[in-house]
Amino acid sequence: MGPIWSSYFGNCRSLLFMVDAANPAQLSASCVQLLGLLSAEQLAEASVLILFNKIDLPCYMSIEEMKSLIRLPDIIACAKQNITTAEISAQKGTGLSEVLRWLRDTHRTDR
Repeated sequence: MGPIWSSYFGNCRSLLFMVDAANPAQLSASCVQLLGLLSAEQLAEASVLILFNKIDLPCYMSIEEMKSLIRLPDIIACAKQNITTAEISAQKGTGLSEVLRWLRDTHRTDR
């Protein structure tokens, strides 16, 4: 789906980017996709929430490990966007109230 994402950027004010915390083999591919999205001019003013999903599985990587592996502090320092992170379990609902709160708070102050 990555190659056609730019077709959906119009009027995008928020980007929720989900990373599979239980699949370290896909982490580098996720990072490449994220960097591509962050460099898209149409998303320069979008607020970004990176969701580290599947924290309920016994084999998930810690958020510190994932942030380190994708060099998230460097990405945040260079990005035009405001970037926030959250740990979630979509299956169990863990962290989803924080995601909804982020969306509400982000759009409350929108232009």
